[in-house]
Amino acid sequence: MLSPKIKLSDLRLNRLFCLFLVPFLFACEPEYTPKPKGYNRIDLMPAKYRPLQEKHPYKFEYSAYAKILRDSSRLSEPHWINIYYPAHKANVQLTYKALNNNPKTFNSLVEDARKLTSKHQIKAYSIDEAQIRTPNGNTAFVFELSGEVPSQFQFYVSDSTNHFLRGALYFRTATANDSLAPVIEYVKKDVVHLLNTLEWTDVKTGKTLGKTKR
Repeated sequence: MLSPKIKLSDLRLNRLFCLFLVPFLFACEPEYTPKPKGYNRIDLMPAKYRPLQEKHPYKFEYSAYAKILRDSSRLSEPHWINIYYPAHKANVQLTYKALNNNPKTFNSLVEDARKLTSKHQIKAYSIDEAQIRTPNGNTAFVFELSGEVPSQFQFYVSDSTNHFLRGALYFRTATANDSLAPVIEYVKKDVVHLLNTLEWTDVKTGKTLGKTKR
């Protein structure tokens, strides 16, 4: 029979062994870390532009990665077109109106453009407005809309006497605007380039009508 002294020593050794073993058992458990929410990868090509070839009362340079599509909606008019980005399902809708040197028509179109923008106030966090004076003498107003709105960027440009062009950016996708932010900024830069290269033309001859005088 073993003496009590030996039994007590063995018991102490067992306790020490367990104390050292338990931390190692827990240390072997894999540590769980929640994965951050991922978004689809968006590849953006370097900016590249080409001139509008179709005959309209206007011409400009637009993205070489976009297509010009005729507006096929029920209310469309002859010089309404879409600048469509297939890779991003982004669409800039352009609507044109002739002013015929009529101040009432100009004021009415400006009011309509602002009303169409203000319709998004319910969902928009903010609407920032800026005025741009283009190299060809036109005045453009751009509106940047924040939040889950269907149109994130709108504008209108005119010489206030003969021509009025309005544009609005839309996406043919249900992706949230936060995820689309890089594409929205990308298209915004293209629109600014469009405005800076915009010229009014004679539809019949295709000739530029010259800079707007102020």
